[in-house]
Amino acid sequence: MNFRAHARATLALGLPLIGGHLAQFAIGFTDTLMMGWYGVPELAALTLASSLFFTLFLFGSGFARAVMPMVATFAAQGDDVSVRRSTRMALWLSGLYFAAVLPVLWLSAPILRGLGQSPEIAALAQTYLRIASLGMLPALGVMVLKNYLAGLEDTRVAMVITLAAAALNVPANYALVFGNWGAPEMGIAGAAVASVLVQTVSLLLVVAYALRKRPEHQLFVRFWRADGEMFSRVFRLGLPIGLTTLAEVAMFAAAALPMGWLGNVPLAAHGVALQITSATFMMQVGLSNAATVRVGNALGRRDLGHLLAGARVVVVLGAVGVALSMALFLLLPETLVGAFVDPEDPARDEIIATGKRFLFFAALFQLADAAQVLHLGLLRGLQDTRVPMIMASVAYWGIGLPSTLLFAFPLGLGGIGVWLGLTLGLAVAAALLIWRFWTRGAALAEAQVSAA
Repeated sequence: MNFRAHARATLALGLPLIGGHLAQFAIGFTDTLMMGWYGVPELAALTLASSLFFTLFLFGSGFARAVMPMVATFAAQGDDVSVRRSTRMALWLSGLYFAAVLPVLWLSAPILRGLGQSPEIAALAQTYLRIASLGMLPALGVMVLKNYLAGLEDTRVAMVITLAAAALNVPANYALVFGNWGAPEMGIAGAAVASVLVQTVSLLLVVAYALRKRPEHQLFVRFWRADGEMFSRVFRLGLPIGLTTLAEVAMFAAAALPMGWLGNVPLAAHGVALQITSATFMMQVGLSNAATVRVGNALGRRDLGHLLAGARVVVVLGAVGVALSMALFLLLPETLVGAFVDPEDPARDEIIATGKRFLFFAALFQLADAAQVLHLGLLRGLQDTRVPMIMASVAYWGIGLPSTLLFAFPLGLGGIGVWLGLTLGLAVAAALLIWRFWTRGAALAEAQVSAA
């Protein structure tokens, strides 16, 4: 295949994934937008609560993400039994993980107070998390089944279901947060109820689709039956993925803490800037997922040339996406930040001014962030997750997070210093992962193809 053919194939797989990620982002976007219109304390609390929830959720979703390269490789080999076994054991692991983290979400206020947050913000965050925690289980189930379908190169339905969920989240938030259409005014608790409703509906839809369209896999027949060998395989592949994701997301979540020490306005502006950067980052996540599927499929077919050529195309497409997002941040910062803040809020001008500065530095780390997530996707397609986990963890926690504190306080850069530290951590991770794939990774792919 030439460059154009690889690009078409990657985009055919990746665009629905990008659309699905953007729709998923829109759910969090709706919560943040409406909470910004409801009140600054609630927006600050939602920023902290969402950071904790999604830190735990994304760690647990490592088992779901392990399904994608495994299913892609098994499907290329025509092994339907292993497709079923790996997906089923990922669902098992997700359920066990939910039971383990539920107490943390339920008792979050003391944790947040211990991390230096004000009692008011910690109490509001716990109110949200006690309700939102009930949505963790269906959300993890949706992740497993979406990755199962993506591994089969069936990505459009996940996008459609997620778009429907995002559309449902808007009226649910509008009714329950503000008390419209006869619903009670629940504030931040209403946003949590809406999220649980959306996650439950999403699970029902994706289960119904999988049962109807993929009956050959019989995912839920004798679901109770243990499969120790595949359970272990999914766990060994998924745990490093979860830890890698945890290391990155926790770096961003931890960065919210010094922002909280700087005050409600910097924390609220930080939350808005993260929401905006997350939206453009969904392009790179979708391409990374497409890279995982295509590499896993090529590995299953023992086609090393196809694997490496496709990897080069993914990197080029990612660079195009970075250029577009950087232009957006630099040309329209006030418009982007202002959309999240009530025009009547007395802190609006200060939040917008602070958020604009944060977006300038967010534009700088787009390249590093894209490079590291794309190469994580390529390496996951090879089922190479342990060494990338170590590399990423060292970059995020050994360099990125300490740098945020150093730049913010001893060097006196405040919130800008936090963003500079995040940029440094992502840049180091990108450099290490690029080296891993294009030197060690290529050799590993050749070895795995030869041994297959």
